[in-house]
Amino acid sequence: MSKYVPQLVPESENVEQKQLAQQLFEQQFKCSAQIVCHAPGRVNLMGDHTDYNDGFVLPAAINYGTTIAASSRQDNVIKVYAHDCEQQTNEFSLNEITFDQQLMWTNYVKGTLQALMAKYPDIKGANLVVTGNVPQGAGLSSSASFEIAILKTFSQLYQIDLEGVSAALMGQQAENNFVGCNCGIMDQLISAMGQKNHAMLLDCKDLSFEDAAIPEDLVLFIVNSNVKRGLVDSEYNLRRKQCEKVALYFGVSALREVTLAQLNSAKEQIDPVLFKRARHVITENTRAITTFNALKQNNMATISTVMKASHTSLRDDFEVSTKEMDGLVAIIESVLGANGGVRMTGGGFGGCVVALVPKSMVEQVKDVVSSRYEEEFFLKPSFYLCTATQGAFR
Repeated sequence: MSKYVPQLVPESENVEQKQLAQQLFEQQFKCSAQIVCHAPGRVNLMGDHTDYNDGFVLPAAINYGTTIAASSRQDNVIKVYAHDCEQQTNEFSLNEITFDQQLMWTNYVKGTLQALMAKYPDIKGANLVVTGNVPQGAGLSSSASFEIAILKTFSQLYQIDLEGVSAALMGQQAENNFVGCNCGIMDQLISAMGQKNHAMLLDCKDLSFEDAAIPEDLVLFIVNSNVKRGLVDSEYNLRRKQCEKVALYFGVSALREVTLAQLNSAKEQIDPVLFKRARHVITENTRAITTFNALKQNNMATISTVMKASHTSLRDDFEVSTKEMDGLVAIIESVLGANGGVRMTGGGFGGCVVALVPKSMVEQVKDVVSSRYEEEFFLKPSFYLCTATQGAFR
């Protein structure tokens, strides 16, 4: 759903973006903003399509995010200017929140505020300016970043004692119940609670998490395939239903409760496609834990092997990759070898691959991808050299 929401902005430009948000606010509302808030996007290092199966994920909040300048109002009106959207302005009342089929980005604002009001019904309106700059469909979770930025903004405007896990659940509720995307909790929780220079192993069943430092000599090297993500919403929801069918077969609430041995023992009784979907989720949970431990030990050989296995599983068992993403992974692998790891990341059907690359190899990887990817697939890649940053509520 990220194609509808304001784009993201590098942390290195956060000061400039905050200044831009303030300037835009003054232009729109003829006064200064009371506050400026920021929430990061994320990249998932390991654990795709495990979050809605109560499994394990290993994301990092990154130095790309959503910035909001805001002032409170005495009435219940929300006036919002989204600098990066085609139709930039919208106004609605908190007393009458309805889904907008034409202006999709507004539904993230509406759904998030509706979730917030369920617990804090006395909040008032606000004037908002939202800005950012990551290309649409990059798969860096601009929707969760947007939701968490809204919640951070209103918690500051109205002195709400809102902690990060609660904010994440509200953001997820907005997407599930209002926007209509059955996402898991990962994107919102890492945007809210990420730790600088760390990745987070999140248990999506009980929302407990532990952080592992990302070795200083590694760069989060993200490459956007620039494949238009045409199927991501419908196929995402289909994959979720397929996983639920297997969990139902075993009489459990989610695939988290099924072991690989149990799945293999029932292979003849389960539809082959459903079997593959479940096998990806179960083995991906193990890979998330393995990668987390390897990060703590700075064991790059293990990380390389496990990231390769994850991409293969996403390609063959979960079937959410594309030939372009497979090509990007192969190109980067040919340079990195065991010195780093690479895999597709996110919902799939386009979007990004993520690599852990030694700083000394960044230019080499970039040069090879720049020349070979366009030559093979007639698309220009986009590069994001990222660091792990702090969540909005950490």
